[in-house]
Amino acid sequence: MKKITLLLTSCILLNLAVQAQGFYDMSTIQTIEITFAQSNWDQVLDAERAGADGYTMATTVKINNTTYDSVGVKFKGNSTYNSNQAKNPFHIELDTYKNQDYQGYTDIKLSNVAKDPSFLREVLSYQILRQYMHAPQSNYATLTINGTLIGLYSNSEAINKGFVNRKFYSKKNTFIKCNPPAGAGPQSNDFPNLVYLGQDSTDYYDGYELKSDNGWQELIDLCDTLKNTTASIETILDVDRALWMLAFDNTLVNLDSYIGGFKQNYYLYRDNNGRFNSVVWDLNESFGGFARTNSGNLNSNAQKQQMSHLLGATDTDLPLVQELFAIPIYKRMYLAHMKTMLTENFSNGAYQTQGQALQNTISTAVQNDPNKFFTFANFQSNLTSDVGGGPGPGGGSYIGITNLMGPRATYLLGLSDFTATEPSITGVTVSNTSPALNSTITVTASVANETAVYLGSRTDVEDRFVRTPMFDDGLHNDGAANDGVYGADVVMSNIFVQYYIYADGATIGKFSPVRAEHEYHTVNIASPPVSDIVINELLASNSAIVADLNGEYDDWIELHNNTNSAINIGGYFLSDNVDKLMKWEIPAGTTIPANGYQIIWADEDSSQGVFHANFKLSSAGETLFLSNASGTIVDQIFFPAQTTDISYGRFANGTGPFQTMPPTFNGINNINTSTNTITKSKTKIRVSPNPANEHVNLELLGANNALKNVSVYDLNGRIIYHNTLKKNLKINTSNWAPALYIIKVDDASIKVIVE
Repeated sequence: MKKITLLLTSCILLNLAVQAQGFYDMSTIQTIEITFAQSNWDQVLDAERAGADGYTMATTVKINNTTYDSVGVKFKGNSTYNSNQAKNPFHIELDTYKNQDYQGYTDIKLSNVAKDPSFLREVLSYQILRQYMHAPQSNYATLTINGTLIGLYSNSEAINKGFVNRKFYSKKNTFIKCNPPAGAGPQSNDFPNLVYLGQDSTDYYDGYELKSDNGWQELIDLCDTLKNTTASIETILDVDRALWMLAFDNTLVNLDSYIGGFKQNYYLYRDNNGRFNSVVWDLNESFGGFARTNSGNLNSNAQKQQMSHLLGATDTDLPLVQELFAIPIYKRMYLAHMKTMLTENFSNGAYQTQGQALQNTISTAVQNDPNKFFTFANFQSNLTSDVGGGPGPGGGSYIGITNLMGPRATYLLGLSDFTATEPSITGVTVSNTSPALNSTITVTASVANETAVYLGSRTDVEDRFVRTPMFDDGLHNDGAANDGVYGADVVMSNIFVQYYIYADGATIGKFSPVRAEHEYHTVNIASPPVSDIVINELLASNSAIVADLNGEYDDWIELHNNTNSAINIGGYFLSDNVDKLMKWEIPAGTTIPANGYQIIWADEDSSQGVFHANFKLSSAGETLFLSNASGTIVDQIFFPAQTTDISYGRFANGTGPFQTMPPTFNGINNINTSTNTITKSKTKIRVSPNPANEHVNLELLGANNALKNVSVYDLNGRIIYHNTLKKNLKINTSNWAPALYIIKVDDASIKVIVE
């Protein structure tokens, strides 16, 4: 029998070791249930797609244990959609009509697995790709509509503004879906292939879909640069990420992509550095499921197994391949990336092990899928064996995944480009593992079989890596000249430096770490000892926790006095910029009492009072500095991307490491005060029983019986339950994993521990 203890807090979430399963957890199958008011919902969605292609309102959508009302639903897909089939792909948009999300996600993309007997191609391909570049999460979900099971779907994270904000720290820049808006196919010659078509933006409308308010000129500039000024391509394109994309598409024979016949299924997002970042999308025909190249079809297994690793290198219709491969160092980097993918996933059989694990997870769900396009026997065999005469759209034969990738890995790794002697990089070290801010350190490494060695480094997660030469001349703290040890200096201009090493070779290059630039080495400056005055807690996204005296829910920073005596901090400074440590001065005479606290509102509005700083906190993550009157840093913290209404603070209070935690505004960071009544603002709720078994009751107190929104958050700050409360509400907790949860009723919140 479960016991529930209710604890008061003005927070939404605590990040504990025990965590509920996420929406894209690959070891579980999500459950999605849609209820439409219309019994002929299928015809309604078909008609909407044939017309404006808008959303139809679902009465409710239930995701696992969370129910939402008024949700937008429509069919999606091009070749996988058919009005005559029972199992079509879906786009579920939770916030079409109301501001709501599930675990932070607003868009749910369900693919119907119409072209994949193995049920693996999309999910397994994304699993591999995420090792090397930002890519959607992906797993499986069963879909039921109006009480009828439709089947098992692949469930992949949408590439939307939320995605690019999480990955690229902004969402307002140029954002382009590289798919023809009318759909790609042999009937069209308008493909998003980055061919320069001139300066008239209308010439690009049929090949690309703009997802931002503007940006056509930026796309034209990219195409122009590829064609005419490729030497400066790194100023406008994240070349490394593009090379990873091309290596992935080629290695996995993913031809419904940029390198295939339709040159599509990727996104471009322009980051704050002015560079486009490529993001791969739509992998349902990866692993040889699509056979069309720009020069014709691969009609046999052998042609797919032995497809050229330099496909498109001389093709003017594929300038991203042609122009990048024409620059020798980029070609060698591409070969290094491709060899890494082959050795980490395919020549060692790891992909087959991963694929079998996924099939074990979904086997029963596939067997029970009433509308699957292939037989259960096809599902069981297609990981290793070909399936012919497919009933899915397009029919044809579907090559077994290991039948493709086993011979392909052997073939590719036997080519001279990959058997050629590659550089080796060992003994990567830094001269000081705990350097001071603004000090200079030397990165060294032993390198062999190289023609040149480079250090890529950056001091901020939003910055691009800058590549500079390393030297073996005895003049760069590298030891003796020509001893095989290379060195380069780096200035610790922030609290960390992220770096990698690239050794160029005669034929193929080598990275350290091998997944660079997606992965990298890191060196952090020495943290100052815990001082008398510390940054104790911060809230970088405050929507309903506590308002300032002007009634505004602004970001805030909490300082704490760790001593038993009052300390005057007048003349101290707070800053979010290492180059401007004295950005905001704490007012003269400000005193924090013994073991006390001081709140600073980070709202960039000094007109609202002396404790309102001239900067805001970035919810995408940044570094915060506290300096004393002489400009010496006394505390510093780099905080990662933050969740709304969840703070980042020290635990234990004042001295411990920073972690995600419940906001404890102007007080001790702890989680141990209990109550059974929520009383915040005008909202008064009784929660009972306390402790409770299997369920919890919410009762609205007082005369205020206005309809209230109720949300329950798991330990990751993701909504697991949503409903409305008029007077009483009974919440079933029998299926909740043992953990801490937060019940939020409008602007009030209370912690719930399920044991």
